[in-house]
Order: sequence, then structure tokens, then C-alpha cells
Amino acid sequence: MQRVDAFTYRALSWRSAATAFSALTLMASGAATQTYPAQPITIVVPFPPGGSVDGVARILGQELQESSGKAFVVENRAGGAGGTVGSASVARAPADGYTLLLNASIHVVQPLINANIRYDVVKDFAHIALIAAGPLLVTTHPSVPANTLKEFFDALKSDARRYTIATTGLGSAGHLTVEYLKQQAKVDAPILAYRGAGPALNDLLGGHIHLLADPMLSSLPNVTAGKFKALAVNSAKRTTLAPSVPTIAENGLPPFEMLSWYGLWAPPGIGPNVQAFLGKEVAAVVSSPKFRDRLTPLGFEPSYRDSAGLEAYVVEEIKRYDPIVRAANIKVQ
Repeated sequence: MQRVDAFTYRALSWRSAATAFSALTLMASGAATQTYPAQPITIVVPFPPGGSVDGVARILGQELQESSGKAFVVENRAGGAGGTVGSASVARAPADGYTLLLNASIHVVQPLINANIRYDVVKDFAHIALIAAGPLLVTTHPSVPANTLKEFFDALKSDARRYTIATTGLGSAGHLTVEYLKQQAKVDAPILAYRGAGPALNDLLGGHIHLLADPMLSSLPNVTAGKFKALAVNSAKRTTLAPSVPTIAENGLPPFEMLSWYGLWAPPGIGPNVQAFLGKEVAAVVSSPKFRDRLTPLGFEPSYRDSAGLEAYVVEEIKRYDPIVRAANIKVQ
């Protein structure tokens, strides 16, 4: 019988243990790949319930649950600061695919206006997909003697104390839209920043503010009811939801589009199986007629881009927003 000394025996034992451990690791990895998701997936909305981000998230979550047979839960983490608190919590979450972020275009603007943000929207999130997009209506109060943007800014120039421009949130698509309009009209007037759509819409209804850009969901019903007067839509083409409202270019200003868009992100470092599952399921939902039918009443349309497409779009949008932000000197104080 061949003699095995103590050193050789220990080496063989360690080698066997290592082999067994590797096999168990591979089995566990394979099981994880096959079973994800094994628990509910949380879609974090960094704003209170009831807004456009919340609306898109809930429709997406419901459709994903029905399509995949897996559980999706929407959680509102409204810590203020333009959604940055909730967004930061997702960036720091475990990269296991069970915590996602649904946010609007303001997600990309916030780092441009807030020096205190510690995350990078390109590098510190895994990009899943672009979900939806929609134009904003630029509206005024019916008492304002203006039916076009030119007439509004002419009135503002003649009596700057009488008319007020406002935004529902610092850095929002609506904010950048009215900043752009103000710059193109060569009007030097302050913009009153509200903390949310509700207070701003109420003040426009009361005639206390006089120019606002906001999503179709909240603005169009008021226009239809005669409570707001629509001056423009901020898309390149007229929208089928309000075909009588002219574009900004049709108002005599340079062509301009500043859509409110919505994307889905995850913490950085998610595994390829997680990315593949989410990418496949989201693509199927966003391309479905049912999803389109549910988005239309909100004033949005499906606007799908995959992981690489969303990342490229984020980079493009940063380049578009930055000059407007710099020219307006928009900063979180």
C-alpha cells in the first residue's frame, strides 16, 4: 500500500474541501439565477403618492406583476429635496434586484443644481429602461389678456409686477421649460418655485400666478373645464390629446422640446440574471397595447429604451439641461 505522509494528507483534505465549496457555490448561484425573483420587488418612488411619477410607477408595477406572475410593490419614500433622498436610498441598497427606482427627468437635473448630492446618475445606478414620456402644457389664468406666448411676455414686459411665472418644482421639466421661454423672450423675471404641483395649481386656479408648465395629467382637465388657458405644448409636434394647442415653435420661438420622461433604475452591480429578467419583463409590458391604453389618460406614451439606450439618453439629456441651468443660475439654496 502506498504511504501518504501527513503533509500530503492535509493538502488533499484542503483540496477536497475547496472543491466541495466551489460546487456548493455554483449550485447556490445557479439556484439564485433560476429562482430570481424569490420575493417581492420594491419600486421606490421618491415622491408622495398622487403625482405623475407615482402614477406611472403604479401602472408599471401592476402590469409587471400580471405579466411576470411575480410580486411588485410601489413604495413612496418622499424625503423631500426633489426626490434625492429616495433616489440616494436606492443607490445604497443591496444590488440584489429587489429594490428599484422609478423617477422622472428631474433625477438627471438634480445633480446640476444641487452641489450636495453625493451620487452620480450615470455611474451610481444600473440603468434598466426608459418607460414613458409626455409633453407639458404651458398655461395661464383665463383673466390674463394673452392667447399666445408672445402676448403673455409682452404683457409681462409692460407690467412686470402684475404677472408671475411659477414652477411646481425646482429643476423639473416644467421649470426648465419656463426658464427657456423666459430666456428666448429676453425677459428678466423671477420664477416662483413651489414644493409640489398641488399648491402651484391651486394658485393658478385662483389667479395668483400667471404662467406654469406642467404635465397633461394635471393641466389638461383644467384647460378643458375653462379654468386654465393653454398657450403652448412643449413638444416638437402637437399632441393628439390637445390638438388645438400650438407648439412653442408655432408661438414664434425657436423649436423646443422638454418632455417629462420616466425611467427605471437599480443599485449598481446587479447581476446579469437580474438585468436580463427586468429588461425582458419591462420591454414586454411597455410594448403592450394595455400599457399604452393605461398611460394615455395620464398624458404620457410608452417610450421604451433598453439599458444601454437609457444610459445614453441620460447623458444626452444632461448635455441639454446644463446650458439652461447655467444661464438661469438655478441652484438649490
